[in-house]
Amino acid sequence: MTIDLRALAQNYQTLKNQLSTGKLAAVVKANAYGLGVKEAALTLDKAGCETFFVATLEEGIELRHILPATNIHIFHGVLPGTASELVAHNLVPILNSVDQIEEWRPKAEHTAGLHIDSGMSRLGLTPAECENEVDRLKGINIDLVMSHLACAEEPANPKNQEQLALFNGLKSLIPADQASLAASSGIFLGPDFQFDLSRAGVALYGVNPMPGRSNPMAQVIRLQAKILQVRSVDTPQTVGYGATHQATKPAKIATLGVGYADGYLRSLSNTGTAYIDDYEVPVVGRVSMDLTTVDVTDVPDALLQTGRLVDLIGPHNPVDQVAAQAGTIGYEILTSLGQRYERRYISDGPSRA
Repeated sequence: MTIDLRALAQNYQTLKNQLSTGKLAAVVKANAYGLGVKEAALTLDKAGCETFFVATLEEGIELRHILPATNIHIFHGVLPGTASELVAHNLVPILNSVDQIEEWRPKAEHTAGLHIDSGMSRLGLTPAECENEVDRLKGINIDLVMSHLACAEEPANPKNQEQLALFNGLKSLIPADQASLAASSGIFLGPDFQFDLSRAGVALYGVNPMPGRSNPMAQVIRLQAKILQVRSVDTPQTVGYGATHQATKPAKIATLGVGYADGYLRSLSNTGTAYIDDYEVPVVGRVSMDLTTVDVTDVPDALLQTGRLVDLIGPHNPVDQVAAQAGTIGYEILTSLGQRYERRYISDGPSRA
C-alpha cells in the first residue's frame, strides 16, 4: 500500500480553496479512513489544519498524543463515565442527546459541541428538543453547533435545501460561536452550506465528493498485490471456491496474494478488475481469504513473473471504480483495508494526481 501524503496535503488545499467562507477541519476517524492516523494527521497539521474530528474517545486520545496542541472534536460525544477522561485529554465532545448534555454538566465550564438532527435521524437533538430543551444548555460552554447532510452528494436533491433551512432555524436557538453543516460533498453545494467550519472527510483521501462528475481530488492510495503463481487452464476447468468461473477456452490464471482478510472484498468476485502495467485483468472466481485469481491471458509472459506487483487500486482503477465494482462506496473500500499490507508513505517531491 503506497500512500501519497503529498496528494493528501494537495486535497486539503483543494477543498480549502473551494470554501467561500469559514475554515476547513479534517476528519481522521477510523485510522484516517484506513490510511494511518499518525501520518495523515501530521501531514494535515503541516498543511495548516487547526481542527480535527474523530469518532470515539479512544481515537481522540490517540490523536492527542500525535498532536498535543490541536483542537479535537469527538463525534460520539460523552458516554457515561467518560467526561473526566475527555477533559483530561483536552477533547471536545459533540453532545448528541439530552442525556449527554446532562452527563457533561459537571464539566460544563469545559468546551463542548452540540449536534442537532436536521434530517438524518441518527445522532443529535431533534427539532422538538432544540425548541423545548434549550434551557438545558444554560451554563454549558458550547463552541460549535453542527448537523449532517443526508444527500449532499446529490446536488439537486431537495432534501439538501430542506436540511439547510431547518439547520438555519434551529442553530439560531443555540448559543454557539461556530456552525458546521458541510462535510466533503456538502462543501461543493456552495457558500450557503459552508458556515464557519466545513468538515473534510473522505475527499481528503481521494474519493470523489461529486459522484457522476470529474473527481477534483488527487489519488492518495495505490494498492498492489504480488503474483504467487501463474497456471494454464482450459475448458472444462473451473476456478476458485464454488466453481463460479469456468474456462471456455485456453487461458492463463494468475493467483495473487490478497483476499478478503486484507479488505479486498469478496463482492469483487467475478466483477473486479486489476492492472498489470496498462493491461486490464478481470477477477475470475471467488475472492477467498488470502487469494484472488485474475485472468492474465492477454498479458505478455514477460510481465507475469512470480512476485510482480499488480495494481488493485491505482492510476487506472481509482478507489471509486473499485467501489462500484464491489457494489459499495469508497468509504468501505478504504476503511476495510487490512493490516498485512506493507505501508509505504511518500512525502517528498510533487504529488501524483
